[in-house]
Amino acid sequence: MKTQFGGLVGDVGGTNARLALIDGEGRVRNLQIYPAADYATLSEVITDYLDRTVGRKRPPRAVIAVAGPVLDGEIEFTNLDWQVSEGELLAQFEFEAVRLINDFAAQALACPLLSGDSLRPLGASRRGGSDCPMLVLGAGTGFGVAGLARSERGDMAVSTEGGHAAFAPSDDVEVEVWSRFRARHGRVSIERILSGRGLFELYGVLASLNQVEPVLADEKAVYEAANKGDALANETLDRFCGILGSVAGDLALSFGARGGVFVSGGIAPRMADRLASGSFRARFEDKGRLTPYLQQIPTSLVLHPYPALIGAARELAMMERQ
Repeated sequence: MKTQFGGLVGDVGGTNARLALIDGEGRVRNLQIYPAADYATLSEVITDYLDRTVGRKRPPRAVIAVAGPVLDGEIEFTNLDWQVSEGELLAQFEFEAVRLINDFAAQALACPLLSGDSLRPLGASRRGGSDCPMLVLGAGTGFGVAGLARSERGDMAVSTEGGHAAFAPSDDVEVEVWSRFRARHGRVSIERILSGRGLFELYGVLASLNQVEPVLADEKAVYEAANKGDALANETLDRFCGILGSVAGDLALSFGARGGVFVSGGIAPRMADRLASGSFRARFEDKGRLTPYLQQIPTSLVLHPYPALIGAARELAMMERQ
């Protein structure tokens, strides 16, 4: 008996495009990962995937989570030289329906479904309000932010470009970091620092402040050196986690995210122990008169490898009910 597929789901970031099929029982099947740099367009990736997995019999619907703002059904990727629209995908692949959603909006839809081994508490375990907003954020190629509004009528993801909000220093070291980044880039956004490129640049700035030579080649080398006990690499990762905690707390205040804050992205899982035991939670809560408010909000590290696909599948199910 052949498997009937209800739709195609995707998660397309600045580095990789992940595609999968959703079977008749809502399960994710046939996951494939494509390096974005190897393809000129998203359509090329989808064509290759469908030809390999289903041939001529195409799934009826598609939901693609994309790294950037979706405006009127179109996306121009923030960290990738691609453009795509729902209309183009409908015409080329003859889907019955297509929806492009922000990748962090998809992750926000997934958050209520994550539990057990898919999450790791950051700080003491707490229970968020079941009807309260949730927030997901994460650093990778860029820095993504999305909220989830909850009501009796259902959940609604709130797409944002919060990663491009301004970075706010929290101490004298970070004032100097901000100054060095500003001299190089002009305006300093959160994403300038909380991203893979930003982490490596932070390492170089801290080396200069410590008057030592930065000998590491990239952010991967910083992780590896920290694991081997390198003092400057450890200072860099500790500072990165602290800044992430401050940003997460600011965003939790902005969203009223008493339902919980979820930290995802490609970088955070590499620093799971550091996030759980370091300054992340202390700086998350350190909000002056609003500290008691933040102390009640649970923070969790997302360990599920593909939360955007889970959210895209949830969006697909909602499309089917409309």
